[in-house]
Amino acid sequence: MGWGIEVPKLRDGQGDFVGVPTGLPTVGWREWLALPDLGVPAIKAKIDTGARTSALHAFNLTYLERDGRPWVRFRLHPLQRSVVATGAIAVPVLEFRTIRSSTGHEQRRPAIRTTIQLGAFCWRAEFTLTNRDAMGFRMLLGRQALRDRFWVDPGRSYLQGKAPRSPLDSVG
Repeated sequence: MGWGIEVPKLRDGQGDFVGVPTGLPTVGWREWLALPDLGVPAIKAKIDTGARTSALHAFNLTYLERDGRPWVRFRLHPLQRSVVATGAIAVPVLEFRTIRSSTGHEQRRPAIRTTIQLGAFCWRAEFTLTNRDAMGFRMLLGRQALRDRFWVDPGRSYLQGKAPRSPLDSVG
């Protein structure tokens, strides 16, 4: 069936031909990222095209005001199955958003904007802060942060680079 779209045939790393639209880099369903503005050199993120908004694990949230603007101070455990936490992080709150989970549960969360580094790519994106201790990933990277930047290959992982050599040594 012709859709009028030409998709070139390319070889993947295993030598198989795959049809990939050109122009955007590809990420896997999970990737290692850094959040340099927050002092987080390594955090594993689930690339979640089902989530509109990105979410970042945070705990001990405290709200304050600076120069008449709302701020939030929090800590996070950037690595799964680790209790090593960052120091206190304080950032401006963009707004408060009501987020509905896939189960229909609604939660009011602060939204922040920070820089993401994924492989060789850096950009600013918005995140809501929530406690993700019970979840498998400390961070979800949603559609809005991915849009017009990457193609997602749901069958592959870590296409933009492996974990830092000793991520625990550099958190703190």
